[in-house]
Amino acid sequence: MTLNGTASSTSQTGIVDPNHAALPVNQFDSAANITPPSAKPLVVTFSNLAKKLETYLSPADMKRILEAFRFADEKHLGQIRKSGEPYISHPLAVAEICAGWKLDAQAVMAALLHDVVEDQGVTLDELIERFGAPVAAMVDGLSKLEKLQFKTHVDAQGENFRKMLLAMARDVRVILIKLADRLHNMRTLDVMNRSKQFRIASETMEVYVPIAHRLGINNLYREMQDLAFHRLYPYRYEVLSKAIQASRGNRRVLLGKVHDSVSTALEKNGIHAEIYGREKTLYGIYRKMRSQNLSFSQVLDIYGFRIVVETLPQCYMALGVLHALYKPIPGKVQDYIAMPKLNSYQSLHTTLIGPYGAPVEFQIRTPEMHHVAETGVAAHWLYKSENETLTDLQKHSLGWLQSLLDIQQQTGNSAEFFEHIKVDLFPDSVYVFTPKSKIIALPRQATALDFAYNIHTDVGDHTASVKINNSSVPLRTELQNGDIVEIITSPNAHPTPKWLEFVRTGKARSCIRSYLRSVNQSDSIKLGKRLLQQAFKSQHLNEAEIPQAVFDKLLYETGSKSLDDIYIDIGVGKRLAALVARRVVGLIDEVNRKKGMSTAEEEPQKVEPVLIYGSEGINVQLATCCLPIPGDSIIGELNMTRGLVVHNAECQQAKKLMAKEPEKWINVDWGEDLGNRSFDCYLRVLVHEEKGVLARVTSEISGANANITAVSMEAQGEFTMFKFTIQVENRVHLANLIRRVRHVPSVRKIGRDNI
Repeated sequence: MTLNGTASSTSQTGIVDPNHAALPVNQFDSAANITPPSAKPLVVTFSNLAKKLETYLSPADMKRILEAFRFADEKHLGQIRKSGEPYISHPLAVAEICAGWKLDAQAVMAALLHDVVEDQGVTLDELIERFGAPVAAMVDGLSKLEKLQFKTHVDAQGENFRKMLLAMARDVRVILIKLADRLHNMRTLDVMNRSKQFRIASETMEVYVPIAHRLGINNLYREMQDLAFHRLYPYRYEVLSKAIQASRGNRRVLLGKVHDSVSTALEKNGIHAEIYGREKTLYGIYRKMRSQNLSFSQVLDIYGFRIVVETLPQCYMALGVLHALYKPIPGKVQDYIAMPKLNSYQSLHTTLIGPYGAPVEFQIRTPEMHHVAETGVAAHWLYKSENETLTDLQKHSLGWLQSLLDIQQQTGNSAEFFEHIKVDLFPDSVYVFTPKSKIIALPRQATALDFAYNIHTDVGDHTASVKINNSSVPLRTELQNGDIVEIITSPNAHPTPKWLEFVRTGKARSCIRSYLRSVNQSDSIKLGKRLLQQAFKSQHLNEAEIPQAVFDKLLYETGSKSLDDIYIDIGVGKRLAALVARRVVGLIDEVNRKKGMSTAEEEPQKVEPVLIYGSEGINVQLATCCLPIPGDSIIGELNMTRGLVVHNAECQQAKKLMAKEPEKWINVDWGEDLGNRSFDCYLRVLVHEEKGVLARVTSEISGANANITAVSMEAQGEFTMFKFTIQVENRVHLANLIRRVRHVPSVRKIGRDNI
């Protein structure tokens, strides 16, 4: 009995290959109709895979793949999946999916062998000897790091993900095999318990679905999305599936009329085209209902059409024919041919007002564009020439693959790398121009600073200002389609922690963090040492009396080279000083037990607050949400990107953050000698609108020896709200200033802002 690999994927997603017969317009297949395997085979054969491979591979390649199958079958002999199937059925099904994408022989061999290292203890040397280094490298990239110990699940997930993506950056076939592996696991998830189904489906939706979309493998992207949706929200899935089934009959007449009209109009204009019905995926409909707060009956663009024409000029000719036939909806025409998406997707999109006022979406493309749109990076293997290398294919597919290596070099740990990559797994893009008219594609909501880092790391690090369409704008300005962006650099300009608050791309984030780590190590060490010493006091520990053997073991457990590394991690918020101190106590107990000594249990002392002077440097920051000043009750947040962030104890945002992650908060207090430093503070002043009132208010503020750094105003009927950012020495200074401003007759209310 043979396994069915990808035969069902076409019908599940409603996509029709141009090489196959066209679906009649009234026959829509949806990803809602996901059918689990009907039978569990007791015997697995190579024949079904062989039939697919024979269509595009040579007999020599077939022989090598058969050898890999026999090797994998031998190693997995006796191993059974939870479904009761022989385990070899899984790698065989993965190989069949890869064969459906027409991947080369090496990739299919790696698909068959992808679990032999992880599950059966086969060495990479053995794989290199039998099947060659490229196959072994792919299998290694696919193997999890089960034998290594990680502190948390996040660390393990991050490290596995990092290994897979770096292997992918060197050879894109790794991720294609991994996606095929995940697809088959999702198709056979029924046998798992509910909690495991939910965990795997969540990971799929969070990581693998965006990767498939990012690589342009749309048929896989849509199927995996719906499979994950089915496991995450089974009741919603079933309700929506039934609603789709019921609506098909109601809309059949409308769609048939549109199909006939479009077909006739194209023929009259001498355009030969294949017209296919297209249906939104269940999750796509669900997401639109959630994002726009719509009922199912209000989602009108469930169905649409895909028009495949012979040549590129005919794409634009067909667009003109459609616009002459039906009225286009303004703003709903997108040219992804002239400006392809980041995943190489090309098509013309337009939404028209069809019969009875119903909107109908059309996608127009050539057969080559269609193939790339459905299979993305995998499509390039079909057109690979004998002289073309994998490197050529990588360049042809996505520059994003190579950027992974840049991010890896600038990233501190696996979890951080994972975070940066997830930021870059975006579905939409915006297209902007350099002053020399070069098109740059960036994720939607990307800022001018993201643009600078996209040009080059040095350009980003030294960005002083930016012009968009010849007008100076802030670095945090979000880019819009068609913007002309000019970056002005300065050798004196450098990244600041605030930049992390508004950049959107993984490359920008990793570059900024890399710079901050390099220039602020000494500050981080000082802060981390202070925090750890405070934590030691609470545990009745004297750092000078702790045996060196304890520190050596601590360094080994944390993977740190020296205590300075631990201080840095504490200083930037990656480790909690209290947890490190408690682990040191545990290590001391272990050492004492080995020596036969008893350790008395003592009640921990209350941790003394960390003193803040306002001049500690970049690793201690006053929160911009509340801007605390000396005299305020304060509390500190250990933030991974910004170090120690000091909030006013009454700050509402701080209270919300503390409720979510109380372990990241420590006691802080103001130092005694603050010198003559000034601190920013937000001030709100409500005044009755009168001529010259702003001048009188600002005069009183200046008279109180306070500096105004920013001011804004907002009309509120007959009143106006002034919002000042002022510089004061402390709470007493601010109180004196407020008393002076209250004497202005027009002032109705005055107080601190954001407290």
